[in-house]
Amino acid sequence: MKILALPKILIVLLLMVSCLFAVTSVSARQEGKLQGSHGDSSVMSKSCRACHKGMNMSVNGEEGTCLACHGDSTARAGMIEAGFLKDTGNLNLTDIASELSKPYNHPVLTIRGVHRQRERLPEDVVNAARHAECVDCHEVHVVEKDNPYRGLKGRRVGNFITDIAEEYELCYRCHSESANLPGNFTNKHEEFKTTNPSFHPVEGEGKNTFVISLKDPYVAQKQKPKDISQISCNDCHGSDDPNGPKGPHGSNYPGLLVLSYQMDDERSESAQAYALCYKCHDRVSILSNESFQYHSLHIEGQLGGQNGTSCFTCHDAHGSSQYPYLIKFNEDVVSKNADGKLKYEAQGYSARHGACYLNCHGVEHNPLKY
Repeated sequence: MKILALPKILIVLLLMVSCLFAVTSVSARQEGKLQGSHGDSSVMSKSCRACHKGMNMSVNGEEGTCLACHGDSTARAGMIEAGFLKDTGNLNLTDIASELSKPYNHPVLTIRGVHRQRERLPEDVVNAARHAECVDCHEVHVVEKDNPYRGLKGRRVGNFITDIAEEYELCYRCHSESANLPGNFTNKHEEFKTTNPSFHPVEGEGKNTFVISLKDPYVAQKQKPKDISQISCNDCHGSDDPNGPKGPHGSNYPGLLVLSYQMDDERSESAQAYALCYKCHDRVSILSNESFQYHSLHIEGQLGGQNGTSCFTCHDAHGSSQYPYLIKFNEDVVSKNADGKLKYEAQGYSARHGACYLNCHGVEHNPLKY
């Protein structure tokens, strides 16, 4: 078979076009891979080299690389001096390393090297090691300051998993249907479902259209532009320092909470003890029994007698799959009554009446009505 010889000029043109496509393709991939805050050359003039320096990630994990800029001021000054980070004066980078070192935290500093590049979340393997590394919550190549979970998958649309649109979808990656949930963990997706009898309004507005104790600007149903009828996970979980970094990195309060929420039985009521609840619910309204005629008795206890019990004894702050009003009994405190019953019955939605069948602090409810 005779092979036709191409003119030299045509060969040169083909090579030039091929190179042009190759360069364009590489350029497009690079532009698509690094964008967002980390792709801002006015902040990171050396681009990829600011993070990818030798074997630093392989040896120390990505946490050390992230905290070189997002840690304390000394580490950040070192990055500026080396020319990897520009001191523009308005970066406002906060010390996340200190947050991760607080008593209650996502275990970024203590569990390293577990994240897998193509791991499935929620976990579908029972014995998979639970972990929380920077890259589990942030796609660092496209992340933006005002959209910290940009580029992450986790939103359910039919049978497909698409990019996350809401913060709670990010949390569900580890705190919902994961097969490796610890025994004391619950499925948060199940608790916040808008099909439940009651839930805190994370996925949607709540079912109770009249919550008398809510403080302005919180409302049961939004009617005015400044009304807040839905909350997010970070309204309750995050730094206990109001000026600290956003997000649930660490806190001095159990449960990685932004404010105190005491869950122990027989505790004296105070604004501090239930500061998290009183962030949205008016303390005076609660203790004046406006929403439940025995709130004060339960929370404050009896004069000269025992102290009160926690809000947690009767309410689940996420949601209840059984009852309205977030009612879910803490069975470490509440037990079945003499007839073996442990339940709540709502009796009249607007009239706020109900009945409890249980035993609490030796007091039989068989039932006790209000």
